[in-house]
Amino acid sequence: MLGSTHGTLTTDSRRGRVVACGEQERGAAAVHGRAAQRGDLDVSGRPLHADVPELDRFFRPETVAVIGASDAEGRPNSGVTRQLIAWGERVGARVHPVHPDRATVFGLPCFPSVADLPGLPGPVDLAVLLVSDPLPLLPQLAEAKVKFAVVFASGFAETGADGAAAQERLADAVARSGLRLLGPNTNLNAFERFRDDLADQPAIALVTQSGHQGRPLFALQELGIRLSHWAPTGNEADLEAADFISYFAQQPEIGAIACYLEGLKDGRAFLLAADRAARQGVPVVAVKVGRTETGARTAASHTGKLTGADRVVDAALRQYGVIRVDGLDELQDTATLLARARRPVPSKSRPAAETPVPRSDGIVVYSISGGTGAHFADLATEAGLRLPALSDAKQAELHQWIPEYLNVSNPVDNGGHPVGDWRGRRIIDAILADPAVGVLVCPVTGPFPPLSDRLVQDLVDAAEETDKLVCVVWGSPVGTEDAYRTTLLGSSRVVTFRTFANCITAVRAHLDHHRFVSGYRSPFDDAPRTPSPSFRKARALLSPGQRLSEHAAKQLLRAYGIRVPREQLVTSAAAAVRAAGLVGYPVAMKASGARIAHKTELGLVRLDITSASQVRDAYRELTDIARYDDIALDGVLVCQMVEPGVEMVVGVSPDPLFGPVVTVGLGGVLVEVLRDTAVRVPPFGEDQVHDMLGELRGRALLDGVRGAPPADVDALVEVVMRVQRMALELGNDGLADGIAELDINPLMVLPRGQGAVALDALAVCR
Repeated sequence: MLGSTHGTLTTDSRRGRVVACGEQERGAAAVHGRAAQRGDLDVSGRPLHADVPELDRFFRPETVAVIGASDAEGRPNSGVTRQLIAWGERVGARVHPVHPDRATVFGLPCFPSVADLPGLPGPVDLAVLLVSDPLPLLPQLAEAKVKFAVVFASGFAETGADGAAAQERLADAVARSGLRLLGPNTNLNAFERFRDDLADQPAIALVTQSGHQGRPLFALQELGIRLSHWAPTGNEADLEAADFISYFAQQPEIGAIACYLEGLKDGRAFLLAADRAARQGVPVVAVKVGRTETGARTAASHTGKLTGADRVVDAALRQYGVIRVDGLDELQDTATLLARARRPVPSKSRPAAETPVPRSDGIVVYSISGGTGAHFADLATEAGLRLPALSDAKQAELHQWIPEYLNVSNPVDNGGHPVGDWRGRRIIDAILADPAVGVLVCPVTGPFPPLSDRLVQDLVDAAEETDKLVCVVWGSPVGTEDAYRTTLLGSSRVVTFRTFANCITAVRAHLDHHRFVSGYRSPFDDAPRTPSPSFRKARALLSPGQRLSEHAAKQLLRAYGIRVPREQLVTSAAAAVRAAGLVGYPVAMKASGARIAHKTELGLVRLDITSASQVRDAYRELTDIARYDDIALDGVLVCQMVEPGVEMVVGVSPDPLFGPVVTVGLGGVLVEVLRDTAVRVPPFGEDQVHDMLGELRGRALLDGVRGAPPADVDALVEVVMRVQRMALELGNDGLADGIAELDINPLMVLPRGQGAVALDALAVCR
């Protein structure tokens, strides 16, 4: 059955929110609690707003206490203590070692215990706990009014049930203490040495749930790319990835947020963070592992978090504009381009410009080789990028400096960039001046000095004078050439790639993100906060813990204004004949019972019945089959035959991360074979429904094929929106008698203007 359960959901009665079985994450509960105090909850009881944690004192503390500090030779804590002291000196933080048996550590006075910290001249912003059991220290830290704590110790949820229980106790203590905690099972990445000589360009902020997986991005600084923050969230007993994304989205120096995610602690909290970034126009790029069963299992064993059904996660990320990439190399390159694309571009007439946006989605390819240009253009076009042909006037202008026999329509083949005079720069400027061009890409598959040297210098100089993107693919496997190491990497305006594929991925992400944020309206603004009139009618139809019969499920749909055929439920052949006369011939007859999921496969459907004798025969056949197979019936449905249209499926199923999700796709008896469906996480608007339909491989069927008329797409969209309202109101896990799953299959979408009719439905009550 479509919409099968991904996992068991329970309700944390202390906090009134949905949690995955065995998981009670305190950070999300706090979000819910604060939202509840403001009355800022949707009709399902989920928060519509998340407070942004004030993390300035975490990343830039004035006073740091290192608990368990050591300077003993060969001790792991000694190396950590030394690194923290050096970091404190760089950022201007006072570091105070704490150890019961030491008077000094690395020459600094050492406090014997946490209880002595209130004796410091000012409050402690950050406590770093280098102890194996941090739990007993949390009340003491709270008493000392410490704002933040970092727990490096492992052995928590990543190790199994016992570790999860220990993490539960730690999270409880944090919730009671009032301080905010990073970890456990984290590291020192937040306290690395960040280059401070790149402040003239936007920064990348990094969020990782595995410290080592962030190393390649941290190393981008060696290539002149600015990083400002690194949040290694570990097991997320308190602070989670969503908290840092929300915080980073509001920092003016951050141009992009790059994430390595193994699991999402709380689905709604993450979506609220992504929504905040979308409102601010700050792109979020993420590697999210768990696409496969093996990846999901490995991630769970590493961090102890729920990876979630990947198909739902993928849809949710796209729904809120999070750019998902597969590899760390793609994460590096895409985040770099997106950050640099947001940089205000100074010019003589505009010394402090606003963040530039693409004037056009047109890509022009400029190369010194016709073969290189054709190769890149082929790959870019296949990836969905638009390479417009330059106008005749523009081509004539370019032919002033490029021989007539070379193609300059796009790609532009210069046959060898001029190296001895001004013509090369003039060509580039002329291309960038074309209003049809939004991005210039120059693929250089190998160095060819002095030609390639002059080419990249002209590109760098031109990039300083334009607000359009200039990208170079430096394909040399060596990477030691001056043109690359000095000229290209020395520019904060040109975005340099090493492969065609990563350049195409990043450029497409940039254009897609701009389109997304330019038309973005937060679905949380319009989410329903109070139940609809349908809610009370629907609840009266539910039977807790039961599967509803088709007849009862259709009554549920009627309550929400979803059209169903004329039909009557009968319990005798004579009543069936009378019902057929009222419904109107021809009729369909179907066995109706709570235990029946696949009536067609069981032979419990009869179609196109045109006479009373056929009705009596059909009634007898259906009841005989049910009796033989020991299937309990509540009766036989005598239904109106509906004109043919496009058979679709619309459903609701529970997801352990996001709650109820809505599915739409091609329906009918082959729904489980075709698996042509799309999903979204409520709340969403009609625009997202249209996007869902656009994702279907069979979308063309709705437009009419082989002479069939176009289907009533507006009616289909309305049904999906009504089902979403049902999911929000009846899919809330806090509702004891709500629905766990719903399938409408088939939903017959009639020709345009004639509506859509739910021919069959199945509902499973909680």
